[in-house]
Order: sequence, then structure tokens, then C-alpha cells
Amino acid sequence: MSTPMIVLLVILAVLIVAMVVLYFLGKKMQKRKDEQDAQMAAIAQTIPLLVIDKKKMKLVDAGLPQAVLDQTPKMMRRSKMPVVKAKVGPKVMTFLCDSEIYEQIPVKQQIKATVSGLYITGIKGMRGPLETVPHKKGFMAKLREKAGM
Repeated sequence: MSTPMIVLLVILAVLIVAMVVLYFLGKKMQKRKDEQDAQMAAIAQTIPLLVIDKKKMKLVDAGLPQAVLDQTPKMMRRSKMPVVKAKVGPKVMTFLCDSEIYEQIPVKQQIKATVSGLYITGIKGMRGPLETVPHKKGFMAKLREKAGM
């Protein structure tokens, strides 16, 4: 056999091994996520919130309790997360939010939120359905619209 053929076979074997390892790691991570979702659903509560502000910011800058920051992995502390400041009764609290729900949360309105600890997993309108705020269009989207694409 020629040298390039041996190199290609070794690369192919390494890729196959990597794919098998990633497959089993993915299955394990999916099982762990399903267990965590079941735990979050078990402790979920529906509470009324008055949303004061929402931003995407780093966890360190969000004003979360030190115990929460200690439990998060180091990589997650540096990444930006959707954060919602809301008034719950007489207290102003900081919540983390699911990224799909973050876009739907209206600012300076009262909502019913499904909360698991400090994590918002679902929202409903307090008085009827939520009014969706139109999403801001970016510069390129405006140019495409003007061009008729």
C-alpha cells in the first residue's frame, strides 16, 4: 500500500471513532437534560410578575446571588444570558429566562410566569393573550426589503 492510502485510512478510522464517541456522549447528555427538565417541571410555580426590564448580559453583571454564580460552570459565567428583572409582590428579583421565551416577554407589563427557582420556563398574559412586540429589523433586513428581495 502507498503512504497516502495509509494516511487516509488512519484519518478515516479516527473520524469513525470520534463519531461513535460523540454519539454516545450525546445520548448521555440528552438523558441528563431530560432528567433536569423533569425536575424543573416538578418544582415549577405559576406566579404573577411585573416585568421591569429585560437584557442579555453576563451572569456576573446580572446581580444574581453568589450561590448561583458558584454553581454555574466558568464558561457560562462569561457568556451572555437572557436576564429579566421583575417585581414579585414587594420584592424586585432577577430571573434567568429560556431563550425562546425571552423574545415574547413584554417589558413594563404584568404577566403570569411559570418559574422554577430563578428560571422562567413559560409565560401567559395576565389579562388575555400576550401582545407580541414587532421584532426590530436589522440593517441588512431593511436593505433587502427596499431592494424587493
